[in-house]
Amino acid sequence: MSCHRRVDPLVYRCLVCLSQNLSRYESDIEPLPPNLKDKLITLLCVQGLLTDSNIGQVLHPSVKKLDLRDCDVSDNALRLISRCRQLKKINLNSSKGEERTSVTSEGITLVAQSCPYLHEITLKKCRNLTDAGVQALSLNCPLLQIVNLSGCPLVSDVSLQALGQNCPYLHSVDLSATQVTDDGVIALVSGKCSKNIKEIHIDRCLHVTDDSVEAILTCCPNIYILLFHGCPQVTERSMIAIEQILGSKKLKQVTWTV
Repeated sequence: MSCHRRVDPLVYRCLVCLSQNLSRYESDIEPLPPNLKDKLITLLCVQGLLTDSNIGQVLHPSVKKLDLRDCDVSDNALRLISRCRQLKKINLNSSKGEERTSVTSEGITLVAQSCPYLHEITLKKCRNLTDAGVQALSLNCPLLQIVNLSGCPLVSDVSLQALGQNCPYLHSVDLSATQVTDDGVIALVSGKCSKNIKEIHIDRCLHVTDDSVEAILTCCPNIYILLFHGCPQVTERSMIAIEQILGSKKLKQVTWTV
């Protein structure tokens, strides 16, 4: 019988070994070229093994993306990440169902001030993120396109006003389960990004009303995903507005409850 089972490339198997034994091979990691470090970073992230204590060993100045959703990191790691000036995408979502408390506006501000090319940041359930962190992002990262602030209870209208004033390329914003109100949503969608906004989540926002939905529909001609379910102050008036303002144009995805 012939065996056709695929054999992992030697380089990949070596990187797997490194990822599982970082402390043993610390001196061997520093000289690795950036392309191999990128692969090692990906392996560590997938396994949830990247931490404050080891992230400094694998980072290099040209890192462009980091998916840390399964990793236990804090502002200490963000301080090291801020040296990666080419960073374009960072995911700090809490994907384990628990809130992330170790990431604060202090760490986010450090990243924002050093990574001007950042275009995507996801911060779902980072409960200690405040408006100060979002303001820093809006002022220092003008290329931002995707921002996820879902489940960040300290984020308010101040953040939305800053994003609207400073981020013209913003096209996807998740504000679900935050404390934002109509004032913030209206400031965002009537700002510099109004023509680029394609997706907005304001579901489970207790303080938004039909005014927010109507402002989104009026100011954002390219909107195609609009989620506003679980908003107790939204009424059937919003559905009427969708029909009247959009006409024959169809939303790709819309969710609502009344």
